[in-house]
Amino acid sequence: MATSRLPSIDALKGLGCIAIVLHHLAFYGPMSDVVHQAAPQLIDWLYDHARLAVQTFLVLAGYLVAASLAPDGRPLQNNPLSLVRKRYERLATPLLFAVALAMLITALVRPWFVHDSLSAAPTMPQLVAHALLLQDVLGFEALSAGVWYVAIDFQSFVATLLLTVLMRRSPVASAEAFPALVIVLAAASLLFFNRHDEYDAYAPYFFGAYGLGMLAWWSARSSFARAALISIALLGGGALWLENRAPIAVALATALLVGIAGQRGWLERWPRPGILTWVGQRSYSVFLVHYGVVVGFNAVWHAMFPTGAGINALGMLAATLASIMAGAVLYRHVETRPAVLGPNPTTGILVLMAVATLAIEAIG
Repeated sequence: MATSRLPSIDALKGLGCIAIVLHHLAFYGPMSDVVHQAAPQLIDWLYDHARLAVQTFLVLAGYLVAASLAPDGRPLQNNPLSLVRKRYERLATPLLFAVALAMLITALVRPWFVHDSLSAAPTMPQLVAHALLLQDVLGFEALSAGVWYVAIDFQSFVATLLLTVLMRRSPVASAEAFPALVIVLAAASLLFFNRHDEYDAYAPYFFGAYGLGMLAWWSARSSFARAALISIALLGGGALWLENRAPIAVALATALLVGIAGQRGWLERWPRPGILTWVGQRSYSVFLVHYGVVVGFNAVWHAMFPTGAGINALGMLAATLASIMAGAVLYRHVETRPAVLGPNPTTGILVLMAVATLAIEAIG
């Protein structure tokens, strides 16, 4: 979820991350359990459908990767190992801070807040798996919401980068060859892998949405723009004809919207920079950090206001705003700074948070 500098992309990311925060507020409770009594349809919608916003992020991730690795369809020359290292540092550094914060908040509230939303006390193998973005592959419980997305983003980036390296060495390395390969892989994802949940810890399960995003970039910035847009429609439409899946419908709609907007030049002009684009530029940090904030707010608010739909609805709103503010802090001090995975003061803070969590869990 990189900062795009395209107002429309940032606005979509802003809406998406707010939807994800509200989904987790509805999912975890107990504030939403109280509000559900007065507004069941709203909470049910947030619980069941707001999570679909993650498909928008998958499409936009593919869109931005195409822009950086193969802007006209032909893979650029690059240093693969350097790009993998930079991608990992950029994704993992704020992720580890958000996970450490979620662990610390969970440890602090565990003695007096009993709820299913709390993860179990972390183990050292579990922490290592999170640091390597392998927690789902290795079967560990996630310590924070959204960790799975970061792992999938990294897998998808590495896989796409590897494909560009192979394609540059291929005798058919034309501007259309790599996009044709992306279409084939996206079709395999949409028509097979995405229909089997046992693959949901791996990039092929999600590559359909990711590939649609790549095609959306090329649909406005390549010599085969029209073919790319038609491919989006055929891939998404064929997948929905085979099996009606709401996530694929959202991915298809996002890819078509971004593709058509790109062709008409709307992405650079609309909307004017404002609060939504500001949130969108910080959406990755908000996405990462909000789980700990949601857990903390639920614990404190429920202790103070165990009943009352109105006051708990206000608590949900306050938790959303606090998540955005916490994301802004993480964005400013971690995400936009040089990589902090190494011996420096920022890493020291991260280690202290983890140590404090383990000590609190051991005492409790």
